[in-house]
Amino acid sequence: MLTVTVLGSTGSIGCNTLDVIARHPGKYRVFAITGNTQIETLMQQAKVYAPRFVVVSDEERIEQARELAKQLQVESEILCGSRALEEVASAAEVDVVMAAIVGAAGLLPTLSAVRAGKRVLLANKEALVMSGALFMDAARQSGAEILPIDSEHNAIFQCLPRDFGYGELNRSGIQQILLTGSGGPFRERPLESFAGITVDEACAHPNWQMGRKITIDSATMMNKGLEFIEACWLFGVKPQEITVVLHPQSTIHSMVQYVDGSVIAQMGNPDMRTPIAFGLAYPDRIDAGVAPLNFSTLADLTFSTPSYERYPNLKLAIQACEAGQAETTRLNAANEVAVDAFLNERIKFTQITEVNEETLNRLEPIKVSSLQQVLEQDRLARETAQRIVRGLN
Repeated sequence: MLTVTVLGSTGSIGCNTLDVIARHPGKYRVFAITGNTQIETLMQQAKVYAPRFVVVSDEERIEQARELAKQLQVESEILCGSRALEEVASAAEVDVVMAAIVGAAGLLPTLSAVRAGKRVLLANKEALVMSGALFMDAARQSGAEILPIDSEHNAIFQCLPRDFGYGELNRSGIQQILLTGSGGPFRERPLESFAGITVDEACAHPNWQMGRKITIDSATMMNKGLEFIEACWLFGVKPQEITVVLHPQSTIHSMVQYVDGSVIAQMGNPDMRTPIAFGLAYPDRIDAGVAPLNFSTLADLTFSTPSYERYPNLKLAIQACEAGQAETTRLNAANEVAVDAFLNERIKFTQITEVNEETLNRLEPIKVSSLQQVLEQDRLARETAQRIVRGLN
């Protein structure tokens, strides 16, 4: 039986992880769950899964969690704060860590799990966007096993040869990685109407059920840009070895093109339980609770090249990837500030890119080589982006 910590258990990835675990009670045991604002959901999960620890983000919410624990007769020990997150991610009893905390907040606990040599199911793309070299170096030193959970990276992993060596596309006979994206809800919307896009419209993804921040990123295709950066670090490939392909049906989750003309694709219904189950059971397969594709009713599969005019955030992300670690860290930080401002109706949809681009323009290029420098660049970019948002208001 494998022991699992779920970082970010109240989000969509966390809830789906617990759903898969519940289908295999003889294979997995929950050691710890963590949450930020959805304390009632977190404590309901604690009642069902009986983890040893429940971690909340700060002191403001721990009393609410303790009161709910009494009402629900939850016996789990309740902890709070960033240090507690790192402890439940690196505890000796833990075999597997689902890293599903959204945004930069997930970096330190995920890195803690990596340094402890865990199997890390990586759903937090920001960990690599912010500190790819440090993250992958730590994994090599500790022997941690990094398994991608984003549907696209999981698909690429499944399409690579089993003996694929990090960064060895040529040796494996691979020409390029084809990273697919749906294009979000505004793939065909007239560009001149983008300034009027509402929060509700941007949060209505046509295929996936996700959190609000990730859904906005999908609408701007920043999510695909962050995935582009993540893929470079995960597989050790250069930006020019990845091509982004629009595939609105989200049936093919990504592809690998080989030098002999073959293209291997991973397909499935758009349900995150498939990659989660793959990561939990690898190299075996387990039931994820996902219905198989019905090819007799499958709609046409279409593909196209994304337009940078429609998706300028995607272009920004690719350029940042080419520029280096400091630039991707800054872009991620600025985007978190910009998306939060849009969700709170402080800026327009089109101004998300404006905030991101202006933040990068205001900061001088530098090289980063330590976690402290990464966190400092994250801080500087957030402060810069917040000033830009205030100026737009």
